[in-house]
Amino acid sequence: MAGRENAEVISMRGITKQFPGVLANDHIDFSLRQGEIHALLGENGAGKTTLMKILYGLYLADSGEIYVKGVKQEINDPACAIRLGIGMVHQHFMLIPPFTVAENIILGMEPSKARIHLDIREAARQVTELSAKYGLKVDPFARVEDISVGMQQRTEILKALYRGAEVLILDEPTAVLTPQEVDELMETMRSLARQGKSIIFITHKLTEVMAIADRVTIVRRGKVVGTLEKHKTNVNELATLMVGRDVSLGVQKKEQEPGRVLLDVHNLTALNNRRLPALKRVSFSLRAGEILGIAGVEGNGQTELVEVITGLRQATSGHIFLDGKEVTNLPPSKIIASGMAHIPEDRVRRGLIADFTVAENMILESHNKSPFARGLRILWENVRSATLERIREFDIRTPSEDVPVRSLSGGNLQKVILARELSRDPLVIIAVQPTRGLDVGAIEFVHSRLLAAREAGKAVLLVSLELEEILALSDRIAVMYEGEIVGEMPAKQATEQTLGLLMAGAMRLQDAS
Repeated sequence: MAGRENAEVISMRGITKQFPGVLANDHIDFSLRQGEIHALLGENGAGKTTLMKILYGLYLADSGEIYVKGVKQEINDPACAIRLGIGMVHQHFMLIPPFTVAENIILGMEPSKARIHLDIREAARQVTELSAKYGLKVDPFARVEDISVGMQQRTEILKALYRGAEVLILDEPTAVLTPQEVDELMETMRSLARQGKSIIFITHKLTEVMAIADRVTIVRRGKVVGTLEKHKTNVNELATLMVGRDVSLGVQKKEQEPGRVLLDVHNLTALNNRRLPALKRVSFSLRAGEILGIAGVEGNGQTELVEVITGLRQATSGHIFLDGKEVTNLPPSKIIASGMAHIPEDRVRRGLIADFTVAENMILESHNKSPFARGLRILWENVRSATLERIREFDIRTPSEDVPVRSLSGGNLQKVILARELSRDPLVIIAVQPTRGLDVGAIEFVHSRLLAAREAGKAVLLVSLELEEILALSDRIAVMYEGEIVGEMPAKQATEQTLGLLMAGAMRLQDAS
């Protein structure tokens, strides 16, 4: 692959960074060669983004050294990194929505007429020239708020290249892209590497590492556990290094006939936080013993759909039936009591109370019911007994049931929510991004519990941005685009290409059939 025999352009030696109670980077060594794509792989919280924020000057290391093209450098802020030819494209884009693509790219380095007026024509010319040079197609006059996520990402990359970046750091760049946009990004990365740029690709997706990287460095709990040439490794070895144990990467799903309809949604409409239409006559049904996957690029109404179904947002019209009983616009507590469980997208803000203990979080919404309460009194012995049983059953790694839940890792936080929600024996489970940010071991566990719920006759609505997850777990798949369901099909008939076209709004159900 490109650049393997070339000199190092970046060398980080002995990098250590500690935050209160967390050793994020523990004497990490990392290098990047000229013209290579180097994947930085690790579970959520492993320390990979922290390391790159140090390289980009957003954090200062407690100890260690950084060399750029063999010269030791003190990188104290992003401006220093940019002067050294280092650019970073963050997972959450740093663009100004009302500005045009060209205005965002040149911001802070604007060409001017007579050093007074912004020369927008010259700016557009430079952006067009840069776009053509690197094969990153953009419309310089389009407003960022009106363009696709994929074009926003290309704008971010061009912004870094405009500033002279020779080294590009891409932080989880595929997280919000359609499959077609992922393919385009991969080709862009290969093209940039062929032209001599060096790329650091932060990810937790093993298939993407195998598709694009020249080398891969695996970080686990703040330490480098290996740096490997891609062609000398495989996904199983990478998964084991990433998690520290053998994991099963496949999903074993039993064939079964679905039962009666447990969740029925008719012509649902709702507004978003800006009082604009977010849901447009959404209808679907979900049966006992099946998983319905909702696919779509982030921001196409999935969040509002879940909030309306779970009582967190008012529907403006339409109806929701849970096992035949209408629950439209009921309070969340009554919807839960009717047989619904909710594994929320934001596990900390929606799923847990950070300062409460593991035991206290385990009985949320059940704290005033038997066997945890008698009258106004909580029966703490029963709470403790049930919590310890769930800790064992769900393999929750915690020093005690009495520690604040905020002290747990992301995977264990998710297990607390799963244990609480599934232990209520619900009819319908709403699982939103249930494995976001989790390592492959925790993903394996979450998937096994959702499939077990399906086999036990529960109905599961799975909302995920991970197409691989949707395809692996779902019996049927519906795709949302701009607040509508634009296609629905059996999972066996779905392909990434078809789903990607539906997700991008380039196809509707009648076109796909």
